[in-house]
Amino acid sequence: MLTAAMLQLVQECGEGVLILTDGVVEPEFRHSQLTRAEVRRLLLVVARTLDALPPEAREAMPEIDLDGWRVVGSALLDDGPGADDAAWFAASSLLPATLGWLKLYRREAPQLFDYRP
Repeated sequence: MLTAAMLQLVQECGEGVLILTDGVVEPEFRHSQLTRAEVRRLLLVVARTLDALPPEAREAMPEIDLDGWRVVGSALLDDGPGADDAAWFAASSLLPATLGWLKLYRREAPQLFDYRP
């Protein structure tokens, strides 16, 4: 049940990032303080949530780049261009791939998304 809630949080935060960055090119992203700050906040939630997944869930989803998310999460904690680079990479590459895998796992391993105890 906890895993399902965590994966739902990843999904919702990820969708928020996609909405905020839809149609935004990298220079615009770097110049928009509000968008950048919110995207970084949401991505940090995704990174921390994925890092806290139970071992069974991690093993059941080997294609999700948990190491990549750990690196992104660390980079997002720094202030400056490195955090912006990490946020842009995550928003444009890592997050869409992760959400795609979650969609597949929802079909292939529905027990991960089940809220029953």
